[in-house]
Amino acid sequence: MRALFCCVFLLSASLSVQAQTFKIATIFPDGTSWMNTVREGAKEITKRTEGRVKFRFYPGGVMGNDTTVLRKIRIGQLHGGALTGGGLAKIDANAQIYSIPFAFNSQAEVDYVRQRMDKQIADALKQKGFISFGLSDGGFAYLMSVNAVGVNGDLKHQKVWSPQGDRLSVAALESIGVTPIPLPLTDVLTGLQTGLINTVGSSPIGAIALQWHTKVKYLTDIPLLYLYATLVVKRGVFEKLSAADQVIVNEVMGNVFKKISVKNREDNMAAKAALQTQGIKFILPDELLRKEWNGKVSQAMSALTTKGYFSNTMLQTLRNHLNAYRQGTTNTK
Repeated sequence: MRALFCCVFLLSASLSVQAQTFKIATIFPDGTSWMNTVREGAKEITKRTEGRVKFRFYPGGVMGNDTTVLRKIRIGQLHGGALTGGGLAKIDANAQIYSIPFAFNSQAEVDYVRQRMDKQIADALKQKGFISFGLSDGGFAYLMSVNAVGVNGDLKHQKVWSPQGDRLSVAALESIGVTPIPLPLTDVLTGLQTGLINTVGSSPIGAIALQWHTKVKYLTDIPLLYLYATLVVKRGVFEKLSAADQVIVNEVMGNVFKKISVKNREDNMAAKAALQTQGIKFILPDELLRKEWNGKVSQAMSALTTKGYFSNTMLQTLRNHLNAYRQGTTNTK
């Protein structure tokens, strides 16, 4: 009887160790496509693991910004969070490499580079103690402004917003003669309404969701920067799951982020068309001005590597892949 009791006790203890509820913070509000898709994935995981793995979400930014979320993860109050490129940089500087302004000219370039560099980013995050389940495609941000940018006026005379704490954006804007106005995301609409700022960078779906599109008249139709996000969880907590449950979570969440990427691309295309329908004028900057921007921003990014914002090796890897893609595309024409 005593032996039976010990076996039962050890079995129940083993099962309790494997059970885990991940507490996850996200800036995405409930009811959005992003949250709906992630919740569906969480339900599938709970079902397939027979309740051993569950997720509890804290949506809408209620747990604070990326810095606050990461602090809460490190002290154990949370187990993970949905982070953008800038937030990921607080874990590993190289994780922001896709956020370099004017790096990409097309979605095809993004796909080519990501196929070759996503694993490097995931591996670096893992070495720093976080598990990523893949990047979700947020599409391109474009300059949206009250005044035409790149045709009759130039950017340096505009009141340009930069996300608070985003060193890449600040360095890029300063390199082309702009003194950016840093504001938290929550203050941008008020800034547009009061005239504190008159130029923002946003994806089409973001501009509509945040109502910024109601305060601008022009969209400069070249990609400003690539937007992406991922869900990360603390590696030490994740690896307490059984090997089989880890496989299930990786598989399901990996598929979730692929679905989100497909949906975001569709939504951004529709939102971009909607902006044009609603009267926002799409303009292309002068080609010489565009080349000038690209050249100066490229120099600014190289300078940032010397300050440790990301590694020169990572920057050169990105540039090498882009050059290979562009040369290959040119050679097939």
